[in-house]
This record gives sequence, structure tokens and C-alpha cells, in this order.
Amino acid sequence: MINYRVADLEWLVEKLKEEGVKVLDDIERFDYGKFVHILDHDGNKIELLEPGDEVFDEGVKGRTK
Repeated sequence: MINYRVADLEWLVEKLKEEGVKVLDDIERFDYGKFVHILDHDGNKIELLEPGDEVFDEGVKGRTK
């Protein structure tokens, strides 16, 4: 599965739905970020992540912004 980091997950999910993208689940919210899963046109599952930067930064060493 591919994971993409996004800036505004709720906005993006609405735009993807308007374009006919299949959204597999509701947005899940955690202290460290929000997640949702979609399918691309080939049926590959993609995870979209809007991290809660402060909590996410504590758990991930050496990441780039």
C-alpha cells in the first residue's frame, strides 16, 4: 500500500469524491493524525495521512518536511 502525506485531508476527500474516486472508509482521527483509504483506478489501496505534526514529529526520527 502507498501512503501519501497531505495538508488538508477533509478538503481532499471531498474533491476526490466529486471526481468519482472510491473512498473506502470514514476519516479516522488520532492524536498523531487523520487517515483515510482510497482506491486508485487499478484497484490499489492508497492511504492518505494528515499528520498531527507535533505528536507525529515525536514518533518519527529523521523525517523531512
